[in-house]
Amino acid sequence: MESRVAIAGAGLAGSEAALQLAARGIAVDLFEMRPAVQTPVHKGGDCAELVCSNSLKSLKPESAAGMLKAELAALDSFLYARALDCAVPAGGALAVDRDRFSAAVTAAIGAQPLIRLVRREVASLDDLAGYEAAILATGPLTSDSLAASLGRALGADYLAFYDAAAPIVMADSLDGSVLFRQSRYEEGAGDYLNAPFTKEEYERFIDALLGARRIIAREFESRDLFQACQPIEEIARAGRDAPRFGPLKPVGLTDPRTGRRPWAALQLRAENAERTAYNLVGFQTNLAFPEQQRVFSLIPGLAQAEFARFGVMHRNTFLDAPRLLGADLRLRMPADAAGCPVHVAGQLGGTEGYCEALRSGVHCALAVAAALRGIELPPLPRQTAFGALLAYATDPATADYQPMHVNFGIMPPLDPPVRNKGERYRAYSERGAAALVGYVAALEQVGLMDRGRAR
Repeated sequence: MESRVAIAGAGLAGSEAALQLAARGIAVDLFEMRPAVQTPVHKGGDCAELVCSNSLKSLKPESAAGMLKAELAALDSFLYARALDCAVPAGGALAVDRDRFSAAVTAAIGAQPLIRLVRREVASLDDLAGYEAAILATGPLTSDSLAASLGRALGADYLAFYDAAAPIVMADSLDGSVLFRQSRYEEGAGDYLNAPFTKEEYERFIDALLGARRIIAREFESRDLFQACQPIEEIARAGRDAPRFGPLKPVGLTDPRTGRRPWAALQLRAENAERTAYNLVGFQTNLAFPEQQRVFSLIPGLAQAEFARFGVMHRNTFLDAPRLLGADLRLRMPADAAGCPVHVAGQLGGTEGYCEALRSGVHCALAVAAALRGIELPPLPRQTAFGALLAYATDPATADYQPMHVNFGIMPPLDPPVRNKGERYRAYSERGAAALVGYVAALEQVGLMDRGRAR
């Protein structure tokens, strides 16, 4: 063992980075403060615990999320492979049984002799002294002490937004005479349960939602709420019909009781392979727990719903990436601040999404391995999904930075332009796939990738 790297945080990004480094013969101390020190949203001590949705988004190749999954597969992502093993039905998306997934990742970490899982909080940058390199992957709930240490070293303000997680209900408490199984625009049984509203039921629900007590009493400004995780009550506050054109949109669904499209519809997605629990899709919320029980029981089919988990809202912290991170995700700070180079992976680095976190873990591992071996890290093409996100997130010209998922809007435009949306998305995907082939070849050429190594 020539080097030892410290990784703070055994979430998605940290676990992926640890396994990637160990596969390249680099020893890792993987620090995780749970379960001794818990967060407001975690419930256990396993690695890679999912605390919000259990969906890793679309598998379709002609989508930005699908492009990102193709990158994870091409780069031999350990956690993406585990996600496929732990998949539950979710239409064209990849959703996982969260308990099986985190248990599988924890087992993989434990089985790797070059990884030492240290159950202790990294409370300060001083804790990283003595390592050849470090990766901070402490996520959006980075502890106050480590955040303060970073603030002192960087001399820069943090940005913060509020994120919300949707409730989970037990399947046997749902009314099967009301709910129906169907995926949008698909005939017959689908992967989602649907709760259909009549106009009267919808209006009664919205009245209750708008009048319900919230845990955080002050009014949120729109900049405080990350748009992809808007609480359902905040969506309703924007307009009574806003949920009906958002999480409760009924398009592509037919209520078998009426043979017609419902006025509105909530979709419920399976949380595990046995389908014993379901997630209320798009129902992130900041309502008090008793209010969630009262208000959400007004949803057709959920009158007797038993909640396995109520929705929660928590403060998320992330770095001002355009000012603080380079293209290798190395943190720009005084050389003596931590005693070693520090990279940042996952949501602390100012990107959003589960697969984005996995991909950032791979990227940080490659960057650290390259630096330790004295190898120049091949540039990541902007035509790839993560390349586009990385370019956006680390561009010093980006003003008023907010976290971002991969999406076609940040990718370099096609030349010549393609007008048809379906053809345009396909062209993005094909262009990205070609760029990915070249990138993997460049990694193999400098010895950072070996497609034959054991998984």
